[in-house]
Amino acid sequence: MTGIKTTGEKKLMLFSGRAHPELAEEVARELGAQLVPTKAFDFANGEIYVRFQESARGSDAFVIQSHTAPINQWIMEQLIMIDALKRASAKRITVIIPFYGYARQDKKHRGREPISARLMADLFKTAGAHRILTVDLHTDQIQGFFDGPVDHLFALPLLADYVGAKVDRDKLTVVSPDAGRVRVADRWCDRLGAPLAIVHKRRDPDVANQVTVHEVVGDVRGRICVLVDDMIDTGGTICAAADALFANGAEDVIVTATHGVLSGPAADRLKNSRVSEFVFTDTLPTPSELSLEKVTVLPIAPMIASAIREVFEDGSVTSLFEN
Repeated sequence: MTGIKTTGEKKLMLFSGRAHPELAEEVARELGAQLVPTKAFDFANGEIYVRFQESARGSDAFVIQSHTAPINQWIMEQLIMIDALKRASAKRITVIIPFYGYARQDKKHRGREPISARLMADLFKTAGAHRILTVDLHTDQIQGFFDGPVDHLFALPLLADYVGAKVDRDKLTVVSPDAGRVRVADRWCDRLGAPLAIVHKRRDPDVANQVTVHEVVGDVRGRICVLVDDMIDTGGTICAAADALFANGAEDVIVTATHGVLSGPAADRLKNSRVSEFVFTDTLPTPSELSLEKVTVLPIAPMIASAIREVFEDGSVTSLFEN
């Protein structure tokens, strides 16, 4: 049996979709468990079929799926898996979403726009999810969109400790790529004992992924700058921010982000950038064309596995980050 049993016949079962099986397998290894065998395929018209090959009745079920491209397919597959578990009488269903799709659409910027991040939460609740476990949401407010517990994990300790062990901290400056990341950058400053700088940018509202960088607020001359963000998509924003830092006299720039979305021209932009190192976690699969010396991918599975244990044992996920 693949589930982990404890006293009182409590049973943990771990299920994975097809989006990022490597991460799911790593999480299972960290837990000392095995993924439940699952039959999943697409019909000719694109419809998805899922069937679990073991009974899930009475189980504490954890369904892991990271929303990578093609994002709509993998979201739908996860919803179908949740529905299957609900109909199979799972006692509790925890949805693990290392990267939460549509998180950037968390509010209305202009009239007649959707709030797609809220729609996502509603879909998971309707499908049968009791709890969501995710990593570094684009904005904290998304936690309030789901009518139930949301365990929000932070990759900051993993990323910051890696960077802090590599560089001369006396020369380190933490840089927020925009005003929206300042609170996260402040936490980096506290952990690494470094000053803060901000890149002021203006986004073209009519062109997706188009950003014009204006100025750097803070002294970065002769400093090793670490740009911190939650995700990198096409790489345009972060590479432009790095260029602004170099233009203002930065000695070196390191870029860190929890989620390497890395769409479209990202591979070429990262390769041709003056940035010395890009550091991601493996919440999303890394494209093969980004197997570059200056791209580092850190494992997120130990953190997710620790959170699963806390949820399963009715412990405290918050305790993982209190120190």
